[in-house]
Amino acid sequence: MDAHHRHFKRVTTAGLLIALGIIYGDIGTSPLYTFQTIMNDGGFIDEHLVFGAISCIFWTLTLQTTFKYVIITLQADNRGEGGVFSLYALVRRFGPKLVFPAIIGAGTLLADGIITPPITVTSAIEGLNMVPWLKEVIVPGNNLVVEIVLVIILALFIFQRFGTKVVGGAFGPVMFLWFMMLGILGISQIIHYPHIFLALNPKYGLELLTAHPKGFWLLGAVFLCTTGAEALYSDLGHCGKKNIQVSWIFVKVTLILNYLGQGAWTLLQHKNSLDGANPFFAIVPHWFLLPSILIATCASIIASQALISGSFTLISEAISLNFWPKVTVKFPTNIRGQIYIPSINWILCIGCFLVVLYFRTSESMTAAYGFSITIAMLMTTILMFYFLRYVKHYPLWIVSVIMLLFIAVESSFFVANAVKIVKRLFFLVFEVGLISTMYIWFNARKITNRFLSFVHLNKYLPQIATLSNDIATPKTSSHLIYLTKADHANQIEKRVLTSIFEKNPKRADMYWLVHLERTDEPFTMEYGVEEMSEGKVIRIDFRLGFRVQPRIGLMFRSVVKDMLQNKELNILHRYPALIAENLNNYKFVIFENVLSYDNEFSVSEGFILNSYFAINKLATSDSKAFGLDSSQILVEKIPLVVTPKSCDNLKQVFYKRMPV
Repeated sequence: MDAHHRHFKRVTTAGLLIALGIIYGDIGTSPLYTFQTIMNDGGFIDEHLVFGAISCIFWTLTLQTTFKYVIITLQADNRGEGGVFSLYALVRRFGPKLVFPAIIGAGTLLADGIITPPITVTSAIEGLNMVPWLKEVIVPGNNLVVEIVLVIILALFIFQRFGTKVVGGAFGPVMFLWFMMLGILGISQIIHYPHIFLALNPKYGLELLTAHPKGFWLLGAVFLCTTGAEALYSDLGHCGKKNIQVSWIFVKVTLILNYLGQGAWTLLQHKNSLDGANPFFAIVPHWFLLPSILIATCASIIASQALISGSFTLISEAISLNFWPKVTVKFPTNIRGQIYIPSINWILCIGCFLVVLYFRTSESMTAAYGFSITIAMLMTTILMFYFLRYVKHYPLWIVSVIMLLFIAVESSFFVANAVKIVKRLFFLVFEVGLISTMYIWFNARKITNRFLSFVHLNKYLPQIATLSNDIATPKTSSHLIYLTKADHANQIEKRVLTSIFEKNPKRADMYWLVHLERTDEPFTMEYGVEEMSEGKVIRIDFRLGFRVQPRIGLMFRSVVKDMLQNKELNILHRYPALIAENLNNYKFVIFENVLSYDNEFSVSEGFILNSYFAINKLATSDSKAFGLDSSQILVEKIPLVVTPKSCDNLKQVFYKRMPV
């Protein structure tokens, strides 16, 4: 058992450090801006506002983060992996409509990837305006701040192609230092105003929401304290449930201490406004201000890195589950699960740049933040209902009570954040684009798969053998390999037989059928081999987890090598071209669908399929997606006729015979 798997089984120091470095970056940097935003939105600052704000923060972290995610949602452990698609994989058999909360949750979570890096990095850099000799040059929103933030973000995205192995080991210690700093800074203020602990009483939160002039609408700012909770579940696979649950105790204590410290400082100032100050940096001793800004910047970069890595993982899962076009996926290191998707990387980078240039200040960004994540959380709640009820078999009344609590809390946050939609039209386009792409791709694949026709292979095996032995027919390749979607070994797509026998018959010494099955487990890597016709047709069935990239070319060579070593299927020894170390004389036949003009679609089908083929032009080809070199493939274009046009009204009006 490797170290990674041991983290799942028990609490370890390494597992706790990994949890601090990967899981809590987003939620851990929220003290940089959450309390400040509530105070600015609340208007006149008094004990009523401060106590109410801290009470709301504490109970939000308790109900939403601790109860929902740390205690309840982490039970949805899909072989050690978490996230909306892992959860969907566990419950999808209980209803076809569950695809909608899955793609909406994934799309809104991805949209969070273009605002979290800008808001966390900008909040940290703006702390420089608290340094007296920098006050004149570091003004929130000025060009210098924007340029520094853009440079940091650009460097972060450039670095993705190399993986985080080099600096990843420092994430845990840096975040441990960050959380220790949060707690100590909070305590340094609490000792001057211990009365602040009364703010943990829920009555102050209820009074704020009901009696304050802005009351309920302050929830939009309060919600900022828990925006990293969804990432907590998504990154479950990196360190395991137990390490997350234990480390959360430490994280939550330091977060609450820091919020209490900010509240104590605010009340000790005896002012009715912040006057542009950030309570987070205001409670830092002057001698420690620059080091604290450096640590805050490092923490914000780590938080951004976790979100970017999570976005890569999410898209990789979406590709496996047929929610996203095939795009290039790279593996920068040998660490399991660490991937790099260039197209997503640069889409996120451009999105982050536009956010920084458009909003310029962290205050403006927080005013537009939160709407996406509330939707993502609601979608997780819907999927969790099916998990608790039908997978865990909890009694209906218990599940109903839990779900009603979550829905009530998250709906309140959703309504409070919905007023931000005018300020966040910039993100709405991005979210709609992501969700629409997933919806179109998923439904188009369902439509195209519906019209695949299968026939029984057994009755065609003698004809295949005859063609293989017909020396009068030119040989296409010694070995031809077809990728098949047929789940049963005795079936094959009709188009495969058409490819072999019709137009230009393809003669080969051996024909291979390769079938790929995706499992609901993340890292399954298994295969089986069946000889369908002695010496002529062999089928390989791969079972791969939804997080495993299908490098079919490499896997095929590995299977042949295993077969040779195990002395299985002796027929292989008759063909020197199949020596595993030098597999050159074989071809993969790849089918490429093109939309035929002989179609008559409904409006919805036409939109979905035309959009699908338009998007498909930007997607990675099957040869790249399956890890096949161009020298190894033959491409055949297949006209797709989904809904044939009718010619019933066509009538013959004359016929002329040529004179004899």
